[in-house]
Amino acid sequence: MFKFLKNVSREMQKVSWPKGQELVRYTITVLTTVAFVSVFFAVVDLGISWGLEFFFPE
Repeated sequence: MFKFLKNVSREMQKVSWPKGQELVRYTITVLTTVAFVSVFFAVVDLGISWGLEFFFPE
């Protein structure tokens, strides 16, 4: 187990971590994508709900 953690530590030092401005850009991209997908599925859900209510009224 110790050998595994030592190897993990060694590999983590080799990782090229994003710099400040790059990290901000990636974060904004992810948040924008999440917001867009959330709104998209909310609109699709509303459309399906309204369609079902139209074709199958109570």
